[in-house]
Amino acid sequence: MYFSPILNDLIAPSPSYAALIFDCDGTLADTLSVHFQTFVLAFQKFGAELPESWFYERTGLPAIELIQAFNQSFGYAINEYVVDAERQRYFLDLIHQVQEVPAVAEIARANYGKVPMAVASNGHRFLVESIIDAIKLPSLFNTLVTLADVSVGKPAPDLFLLAAKRMGVAPEDCIVYEDSDSGLEADRRARMRWIDVRILRQTV
Repeated sequence: MYFSPILNDLIAPSPSYAALIFDCDGTLADTLSVHFQTFVLAFQKFGAELPESWFYERTGLPAIELIQAFNQSFGYAINEYVVDAERQRYFLDLIHQVQEVPAVAEIARANYGKVPMAVASNGHRFLVESIIDAIKLPSLFNTLVTLADVSVGKPAPDLFLLAAKRMGVAPEDCIVYEDSDSGLEADRRARMRWIDVRILRQTV
């Protein structure tokens, strides 16, 4: 999805800021096409077809919520936890396909050692950790916050607020990198500045 050259200036954080927070899927890592493949395979086991456009309109949702929305939209009653377990297994099989988003990863590298940085994701912890390992960035981040750490995910602000708390930085002094509407809504509720990395896709 990301084939443009490094576009650091387009998404460079504006001074002053005391910390950076990054979403994982679609922001640090180009995972959305892989996630789509895994959901397709998981749903097919139950005789269900996942429309591509429907999926991409709901990126940023936790997996369980996405599966529940699928059931509601298309009249299925598939157990969301069974589908989620299937798609996680498929994802680990395909994780070798995951690449970093170069412009975002370069921002993280450039700020390493200058300000604390966190990853805050609606994903499962072991999947997020696997993705960050796959793109070889784990040493850059002071903390990683996932759904396992909060009672509710994005668009609630809890993930971002906890990341700021762990870094010892006031929310208003953080800049968040995001690629979904639910993530941007969480940024606004947390009263943080944000950068929508989807602008990179529009330049391709």
